[in-house]
Amino acid sequence: MNLKTRLAIMNFLEFAVWGAYLTCMSNYLGSAGLGDLIPWFYSIQGLVSLFMPTLIGILADRLIQPQRMLGICHFLAGLFMIGCWYMGWQTGLGNEIENRSLFVTLYTLSVAFYMPTIALSNTVAFSSLNHGGYDTIKDFPPIRVLGTVGFIVLMWFVNCAGYSSEEGFFFGMTGSNRFQYTYMQFLVSGLLSLVLALYTLTLPPCPIQKDGKKKSLAESFGLNAFKLFGQKRMALFFIFSMLLGMSLQVTNGYATPFITSFSGIAEYADSFGARNATLLTSLSQISEALCILMIPFFLKRFGIKIVMLMSMIAWVLRFGLFGLGNPGDGLWMFILSMIVYGVAFDFFNVSGALFVEQETDKSIQASAQGLFMLMTNGIGASVGTLAAGAVVNHYCSWQEGYLIGDWRTTWLLFASFSLVVAILFVILFRVKKEAK
Repeated sequence: MNLKTRLAIMNFLEFAVWGAYLTCMSNYLGSAGLGDLIPWFYSIQGLVSLFMPTLIGILADRLIQPQRMLGICHFLAGLFMIGCWYMGWQTGLGNEIENRSLFVTLYTLSVAFYMPTIALSNTVAFSSLNHGGYDTIKDFPPIRVLGTVGFIVLMWFVNCAGYSSEEGFFFGMTGSNRFQYTYMQFLVSGLLSLVLALYTLTLPPCPIQKDGKKKSLAESFGLNAFKLFGQKRMALFFIFSMLLGMSLQVTNGYATPFITSFSGIAEYADSFGARNATLLTSLSQISEALCILMIPFFLKRFGIKIVMLMSMIAWVLRFGLFGLGNPGDGLWMFILSMIVYGVAFDFFNVSGALFVEQETDKSIQASAQGLFMLMTNGIGASVGTLAAGAVVNHYCSWQEGYLIGDWRTTWLLFASFSLVVAILFVILFRVKKEAK
């Protein structure tokens, strides 16, 4: 098996672990009496991203080879995630988990060890390709796309796979015991983490980089990049990154319970969309994979500011179409919302990373990219998830396993927020060539 294939398998498993539960976890949490904690379950991903990738990265740079560190993190993440499954299994379907604190702790520890693996898998891929004499610019994108494919495949799997004491394991489009509604999604994720932990033993070694240079504490943690806030243009960019980041986890946390909630409405109870919310939302990830390939054309044709503005408008459409659609005659709005997600997510994240690369000195580019991720996936995503949770809990409540309420108002509020951000971006933000 050649190196690129081995790395593609690594990326497939890396994101398959995440895809097994990220978009459908809320369905189970609601039935397990943890619906009020959904904002925490999603915001914790951003909170641990503030420090865990840096800490683990330092270990991988100085003490433990990256591929070994990747395996250790996945081993621990998998064990803690299986612990969540075990607690759910002991409690039984339809029953509330009594020891909420322990369940939340196990999940938090799992996520804390998983989030650093995203960066570690990139490090392993780049190191292996470089040592193998490959062109990273040419050969890495197809490898990374396999990660998105893994995410999608596992979304489909947990949507269709199910288990019941009467039927055993089954595969289909109907049934309340499918993994997307149960604690089994955590078992799938945990087992995949353990498989990847074992798989890392087969990967080529990635030498620890020892350049002999002593780094200050600020350099080690990327704190030197904060001086970019002294530049008005960069300060505005990072602020808008945070504001856009506030939208990132909103649909991850609430898209599937929102679509599934139509099962509690007689008119839509048996509709395909309401019964297969995870499968429907997987269209977002398919769109994401395709939009990555479109970015170079749009950047060349329209420029970086217009591309980032396209992303913001796409967020308005993403939320607005959710608010206006339904899984019946309005299903096309849901599908269109999934399609524009690729533009909303990729056009800002990828073009934003390119903007940082172009506008920052090479000596702090790595730290600046870390700051960009901290503002979007760290602070922005965490604050946004908690704020979105407060809005959803105000307008909606769990009723017989469904999150029922005034979803239209909820989604239109999110759309209004994105529209305000887009307008402010047009007025305030200038790239260097536009500066007067």
